[in-house]
Amino acid sequence: MKSVLIISLLLLYALPCSAEIQALENKPLYALSIYGGQMTDNSIDDFSDSFWGLDFEDSYLVALALARRIGTYDELASFEVEGQVVKHFELQDHWEFNVLLTARWEVFWWDRYLDTSLAFGAGPSYATNVPEIEVQRSGDSDHLQVYLLVELEFVLPSHPNIAFITRIHHRSNAFGAVAEDGTSNALALGLKFKF
Repeated sequence: MKSVLIISLLLLYALPCSAEIQALENKPLYALSIYGGQMTDNSIDDFSDSFWGLDFEDSYLVALALARRIGTYDELASFEVEGQVVKHFELQDHWEFNVLLTARWEVFWWDRYLDTSLAFGAGPSYATNVPEIEVQRSGDSDHLQVYLLVELEFVLPSHPNIAFITRIHHRSNAFGAVAEDGTSNALALGLKFKF
């Protein structure tokens, strides 16, 4: 509930002046993201409820993601398709492949100073080995899960094709829809190159 309130307030304060909106069709269609993250022993709710109290695991990931914008809504939001290749190491040692659809809120009133967007995405996730952290957290897991992301993107107007990103990298059983058990979360930071 707290997460919904925070997101609602962000979107309320995001309403821009029309003069500040950069036409989405003038922005690059493609984006290549490179990011790294650390696994946590937290639920996804903990990222908004007790962010500063996250319990990090000795397990890491690096990811390469390619996204393409496939549509827009009224110059306020965009929609993307993204594919990811992820390598896990330390406590976990496997590859992960994700394909997702993403909705991105594109405009905030401060965009003339720091162009910001907020994205939510979901799609299937396949791990080459059953992830050890998901087994530890839930008792079991599976190769196939649902992938979710929450991303904040920051772009300096003077460098519009390079972004700093922070992501929540989440795999789950979707309340039992795709597997009986298994969830994992990582906090990630990286760069995005737009072209």
